[in-house]
Amino acid sequence: MLNLQKEVERLRAERNAVANKMKGKLEISERQKLIEEGKIIKEGLITMDEDLLKLTDELQLAAQCIPNLTHPDVPIGGEDCSTLRKMVGNVREFSFPIKDHVQLGKDLDLFDFDSAAEVSGSKFFYLKNEAVLLEMALINWTLSEVMKKGFTPLTTPEIARSSVVEKCGFQPRGTNTQVYSIEGTDQCLIGTAEIPVGGMHMESILNDSSLPLKYVAFSHCFRTEAGAAGAATRGLYRVHQFSKLEMFILCRPEESNSYHEELIGIEEDLYSSLGLHFKTLDMASWDLGAPAYRKFDIEAWMPGLGRYGEISSASNCTDYQSRRLGIRYRPEPTSPSKGKGKNAPTQFVHTLNATACAVPRMIVCLLENYQQEDGSVIIPDPLRPFMGGLEVITPKSK
Repeated sequence: MLNLQKEVERLRAERNAVANKMKGKLEISERQKLIEEGKIIKEGLITMDEDLLKLTDELQLAAQCIPNLTHPDVPIGGEDCSTLRKMVGNVREFSFPIKDHVQLGKDLDLFDFDSAAEVSGSKFFYLKNEAVLLEMALINWTLSEVMKKGFTPLTTPEIARSSVVEKCGFQPRGTNTQVYSIEGTDQCLIGTAEIPVGGMHMESILNDSSLPLKYVAFSHCFRTEAGAAGAATRGLYRVHQFSKLEMFILCRPEESNSYHEELIGIEEDLYSSLGLHFKTLDMASWDLGAPAYRKFDIEAWMPGLGRYGEISSASNCTDYQSRRLGIRYRPEPTSPSKGKGKNAPTQFVHTLNATACAVPRMIVCLLENYQQEDGSVIIPDPLRPFMGGLEVITPKSK
């Protein structure tokens, strides 16, 4: 590729030289000779530019397969090697036979999976009655809590160009992709608001004084869930479309570790406020995904499923995404001797993302943990003002 670039540069220099000669006084034969020479150079450049563009695309695709570096404290190995960072609360003990969220939803008339399967296919759902209020309450309560931490609220486009998806570290192509591509276009449905929020500042130079930029974005998310099947993923646990609030931070490189701690702290505070029993894990290297330098997952206890299930993650992606998206900042002057200010070199920002609320799995947790012997479900205190004061979801009278 370097040899091809050099040859292209050489031909461009020859083309410029011919163009300069054409400006002078020339005999007709000399001018005709230069015209022919210019045509040959132009044709050669067209072919070489096409080859160079093709090679550049191939190199870009190959480079996107290279993952980020990992934090020195990240455990090495598969998911089983992840280490426990924190355990909050205790498993609730029930004095009666418990139900999973699918049965609770059926008894309380909260979901309709069958009609959704007829309309859209498997792993889609309708929310009904109080479940709709619960979704809105989760979104609005979480949004209000995160905004108190200085995050700017956003709603985002839910379609993104494939190139932006790739630059954020996701693979929109391939047999096991989690991304829905729109046939006949270069666009995809987003799997997380991280993608459009990251793309919002692409190819820009941010003011140092504007950092950090902290966003909390609401979107619907779409995932193919290729290969996902079995009883452990039934109901609302793993679906193709869902609502989510995502936190996203752009910051100076030296600050990303501290903002990573802030994000996981916000998540832990949110889920503690809802009275959930959960554990925070420092995820092992094989489970990080390409963009993540370090990732903490939170897994909450889901009684009906009889296991912990992931409800959020928080990742520090360092400059992995910003280099691909072209997001830089120019450090402000600290002293004249350091050459900062207008002439200072730009640097890539660091990006971080974290789940504030993935609605379906939060509904799973709340229904299963707050179920009562009479079949009702108690609404946690923080959500009640956002549900018109409703304190309990009760079985419908027949």
